[in-house]
Amino acid sequence: MQTAGRSAPAGRWITDAVRAAPPDTVAALLPARFPAYARVFHPAVRYDGDVDVHVRWDEVAAANGTRAHRLMQWPGITGSWEYLGEADQPGLWNDAPAEGHLVAHVARELAAVLGDQTTTPGECWFGWDDGGAADLPRLRLPRADLLLTRGPVERAASNFAPEPYEQSAALWWPADRAWCVVTDPALTSTYVGAGVAAVDALLATRLEVAPAAPADPVAPDSDPVNAVAPRA
Repeated sequence: MQTAGRSAPAGRWITDAVRAAPPDTVAALLPARFPAYARVFHPAVRYDGDVDVHVRWDEVAAANGTRAHRLMQWPGITGSWEYLGEADQPGLWNDAPAEGHLVAHVARELAAVLGDQTTTPGECWFGWDDGGAADLPRLRLPRADLLLTRGPVERAASNFAPEPYEQSAALWWPADRAWCVVTDPALTSTYVGAGVAAVDALLATRLEVAPAAPADPVAPDSDPVNAVAPRA
């Protein structure tokens, strides 16, 4: 993690809140000030000829004889830590859910829903980790230093990395602070803090979304239902 650059005043309300929260919880990612929270599971991918098929976690759990639930973690439902790496389950999935990256089609759908839940959809903040390349003000979080920029909510589906790499925004929120979205660099889920109506709208989409709470554990080894051996 790079620490070059000046501190950015925008987003200070987020850093102050998450630094005071218990580690490895939703509250350590998002301020515990919202009426409701949601967890968006990053899809796995199965190759079907030239087509990438997005695979839900509950489908993977069913195939592995494990239980899908709102606190499930990828090693738990697949039964092995190796599935966070290069291994796959042929015929079920070939690429594991992306760590620290929200794929464009999911970000696009999130932005469409959340854009209707703010009075400032044209004025949002986006933070991403540029590796400290630019000596510009940045938002310093416990697990990343983020360069900030502003734009309309639709920019959430943009690629923030130079080609040929792909990287979603790690953090985004509107000027009116009606909601906040975070994609932690080490996690395979994205978390949203918002109003009840916004979370209800997310739960009604075709995305794989579950209710969340500030005290929920988020670490990959925190699945309380599907036991997996400790990581070597």
